[in-house]
Amino acid sequence: MSLRFKKTYTFSVISALYITLFSTSLVALLLLLFATFSWIPCAIFAFIIAFFAFFVIQYRVEHFIYRRVKKIYDDVSLLDSSTLRTQSITTDMATLTREVKKFATDKKVEIENLKVREEYRREFMGNVSHELKTPLFTVQGYLSTLLDGAMKDKDLRKKYLERAEKGVERLVYIVEDLDMISKLEMGQLNLEYAEFNIVELIQNVFDLLEMNADKKNIILMFDRKYTKAINVVADQEKIQQAVTNLVINSIKYGKENGTTEVTIEDLVDNKIIVKISDNGEGIEQQFIPRLFERFFRVDKSGARSEGGSGLGLSIVKHIIEGHNEKINVQSEFGTGSEFSFTLEKVK
Repeated sequence: MSLRFKKTYTFSVISALYITLFSTSLVALLLLLFATFSWIPCAIFAFIIAFFAFFVIQYRVEHFIYRRVKKIYDDVSLLDSSTLRTQSITTDMATLTREVKKFATDKKVEIENLKVREEYRREFMGNVSHELKTPLFTVQGYLSTLLDGAMKDKDLRKKYLERAEKGVERLVYIVEDLDMISKLEMGQLNLEYAEFNIVELIQNVFDLLEMNADKKNIILMFDRKYTKAINVVADQEKIQQAVTNLVINSIKYGKENGTTEVTIEDLVDNKIIVKISDNGEGIEQQFIPRLFERFFRVDKSGARSEGGSGLGLSIVKHIIEGHNEKINVQSEFGTGSEFSFTLEKVK
């Protein structure tokens, strides 16, 4: 590896100055004691000593310390070639120490980040495996039973095929959500902004999910009657998906005979805030920071029995933040939860 050395003379100059001062003072003292004192020979002697000392010290620095400094840079450059190989190399110890300390700090942070990512990757792979394994085994079980002889029973055949179909539908749902979350995380959101009535959009979501809510006798409602349209500027399809995921989540974790309520309020002159609240089981505070992680579930057993891909809230977060808006969650365990997000209002 070719290294460009930036020579520094500070150390040599200061060292030569010390030697010159000492040597000249000694010569001057000797002249005073044993001969006639004169400034001219003292000045000539000081110049010669300073010149000689500087070059000797500089030579020794460059040939003795050089090898050790070069070795340090070689070792560091192997690990961080993108930065150090393009910089001039100096024999100045303060500069070298500062660069090595910075390198060590940066690498420590990088290692910690890699550990977090590795843990996150392992957890993600385990979750994906579990989510796909459950419906796959379900489908396999029903099909194997049919092939083992149950196919001759017409009623049983129809029931098992319908259940296998539901398992395939869940697989398709999980794969579609995985595909979407991958695109969102790669920045492929492709938003199409338009003006639309957010009240009408939420009502459409209510109509779509009314049957799901009826199964648990949950009432979907606005906090009041909105007589005027509230127009916003956003990607209507993506916002509808975000609202749908939040309402589904509210129904999924809501209590029997409970409610899911939506509130729309003015936040500032050009912003509104949409709040989706329920009186369900709520979320413990320790779990709130991880709610929007992929596949994270508060209740590892009960949540999966409710179905879903485990990606709903993560998709919501990406959609809202893709609009440069904010999403927030407040919850009290045993009382209920409230998810809220902001949107730009039509002026």
